[in-house]
Amino acid sequence: MILLYRIILKIRSLYEDMIKHAAIKVAIHKGMKAGENLYVQGIPNFGSESFLIEMGNNVTIAEGVSFINHGGDGRVTKRIEKYKDGRTFGRIKIGDNTFIGKGAILLPGVSIGSNCIIGSLSVVSSSVPDNTVYAGIPAKQICTIEQYGDKLLANNTVYPLELEDDRSALEQYLIKNLPHTYKPIRK
Repeated sequence: MILLYRIILKIRSLYEDMIKHAAIKVAIHKGMKAGENLYVQGIPNFGSESFLIEMGNNVTIAEGVSFINHGGDGRVTKRIEKYKDGRTFGRIKIGDNTFIGKGAILLPGVSIGSNCIIGSLSVVSSSVPDNTVYAGIPAKQICTIEQYGDKLLANNTVYPLELEDDRSALEQYLIKNLPHTYKPIRK
């Protein structure tokens, strides 16, 4: 039965990969600018105006990230005489070597610098400077990329790097050797 489940999951993965590649190709055809080594996990949501998106080199977009290029609120305000001419459109720009976490929402008119990390489920409503880590709703600066890197090294998970070429062996190593330690409760 496990073999059947694995086959089903593989078919799903192939289908999602096909949709992901099609979405990227269509967005680029519509005018989205994407640098070298764009990595997208899952099926991207580039919005209806993908031509307003520009991404640098070595950008990673995690699963479920939404690019909001315009405000749908006009469906309400255009029916109110005083606001009938109001519309919102905005470009979204992402610099080089930047990671956008799972489920993040990028709102119109934001620019995210180079060497940045945007935390999962964040709502980016203002621009983000180079070399920073932002997270939250709305996203706010958590630390610099240097502070994040130092913390990463201080809490590094050490394992034989050659295991990265064999995912199954890496998983077995982590199951056996990763300690059962957890973050403390915040007071």
